[in-house]
Amino acid sequence: MSSDPRVQPPQAAKASPPARRVADTLADRLAAMIGGGEIADGGRFPTERDLMQRYGVSRAAVREAVAMLANRGLLLTRPGYRPLVRKPDYDRAIDMIGRFIAHLIQDEAGVRNLFETRIFLECALVRTAAQNAIKCDLQALAAALQANHAAIGQRQHFYTTDMAFHAALFRIPRNPIYPVIHRAYVEWLMRHWAEMQGSEDIDRLNYAGHAAIYEAILARDPDLAEETMKGHLETAWSLVRTTFRGEPGADRS
Repeated sequence: MSSDPRVQPPQAAKASPPARRVADTLADRLAAMIGGGEIADGGRFPTERDLMQRYGVSRAAVREAVAMLANRGLLLTRPGYRPLVRKPDYDRAIDMIGRFIAHLIQDEAGVRNLFETRIFLECALVRTAAQNAIKCDLQALAAALQANHAAIGQRQHFYTTDMAFHAALFRIPRNPIYPVIHRAYVEWLMRHWAEMQGSEDIDRLNYAGHAAIYEAILARDPDLAEETMKGHLETAWSLVRTTFRGEPGADRS
């Protein structure tokens, strides 16, 4: 190598970033069209030939893009039929997550992890309710509580009214995501509730928890509301976990 400082060694050429695959680019473009309403929700997706001609791509690229959109929950596919468009919404987003959650709650540790997220969220919700609930929110909670009391001793009806009480709490912040999350919890945990034995005594225990939560909200006491909700759901968990040990117990909170 020359010792002349004016002679510099050749610089290595910088590697160019890899070009995006055709299927990725096509999938993103079509997803944007679905999100923007250019391809109608519930309608049939364009044919492979149409997409090939419109975008100048191969059949393989089209099929890969369609598969990617289906995995994102934007298309509903069936063999032998053109895909149906599914514009994204909160319910569909949670449904997609649910497919993965189902694999994570096959044992007690997985269900406990899920249940802890519910405890965390509902404790926050009752704090918000105690601070911000308005007249119509309190009326909805009172009506749900009354229905829950009337259903004591009627297993399936009590289960339904129990869910309705908690659902009323999820509606108070007026955020459309929260009610969807509540429905997801119900779906994800339903198998365990179905396996538990019920009794009138356990119905009364759950109703008492709901009544205490309502009274704390009515008293505008967020700390008491949180403490009461946490105790209620921890009691619920002590009964949920019996489904893993084969012990009798029940809770449908």
